[in-house]
Amino acid sequence: MSTTASNEDDSTHGATRAIIAALAANAGIAVAKFAGFAITGSSSMLAEGVHSVADTSNQGLLLLGQRRSRREADRLHPFGYGRNRYFYSFVVALVIFTLGSLFALYEGIGKIRDAGDHGLDSPLVAVVILVVAICLEGYSFATARKESAALKGDASWWQFIRNSRTPELPVVLLEDAGALVGLVLALCGVGLTMLTGNAVWDGVGTVAIGVLLGVIAVVLIIEMQSLLIGEGATDEEERALRAALPGAGVDRLIHMKTQYLGPDELLVAAKIAIEPGADAPSIARAIDGAEARMRAVVPQARVIYLEPDIDRRDT
Repeated sequence: MSTTASNEDDSTHGATRAIIAALAANAGIAVAKFAGFAITGSSSMLAEGVHSVADTSNQGLLLLGQRRSRREADRLHPFGYGRNRYFYSFVVALVIFTLGSLFALYEGIGKIRDAGDHGLDSPLVAVVILVVAICLEGYSFATARKESAALKGDASWWQFIRNSRTPELPVVLLEDAGALVGLVLALCGVGLTMLTGNAVWDGVGTVAIGVLLGVIAVVLIIEMQSLLIGEGATDEEERALRAALPGAGVDRLIHMKTQYLGPDELLVAAKIAIEPGADAPSIARAIDGAEARMRAVVPQARVIYLEPDIDRRDT
């Protein structure tokens, strides 16, 4: 999550740029990998080809989620459709698990069982394709990393993935990181098959890719599920909100609850202590001032409900 509230306003644009870069790279890589599989018969190439198709589809789903999240609020969904971005990111995690991980495990186990001593046809073709794919995937990963850097702030990358309320960037980051490691595993599998003449190593590389994708999918499923059911403000944001509430007409905060309605929209509900004897106009001014102070420090706090109460600590 951003360590400065203003950076969060650019999160959607940064996420879109990262998604488009990943989509373009994965579409081209998928075609090359399937061509490599057709020439070499490598199960690692096939698993990586399916992985790239899954990733390309995933980027399309993320863009669809962004588009659907922009729908205007209506009577059925009075708080809008911002959580569509969380839903489609959750679907992406399921696709990685089913189409990526399970398929790779199935292919790899089958290749190990039936490999015997049969090598690969034209393995150099597979090596060239994998090297080119690593370069393209590296470009996609560098773009996602660049777009995430401002939002990450001083946090570690793992903290960013765990705490970000913008779902697309963690998804693309993990997808691209997994793709890069998967390509290296596929390259190792093909290389060992070339050296030994035994295609069992190609199968081992495919199984390793399946395990890697499974781990990434489980991490994303857990994180997206948490966002989908509703996460509150980050610790930094909550501290800022609590500090901003007291002011002219507001003695103190009694209690507060927050929840993200979408990556760029935070709901804040709080009970505040008003000075004893305050009349209705002064209470209204106090609430308006508190809302302005809260939005100044956390611009995502777009939906704010403040309930005034009399400060009874001294009565």
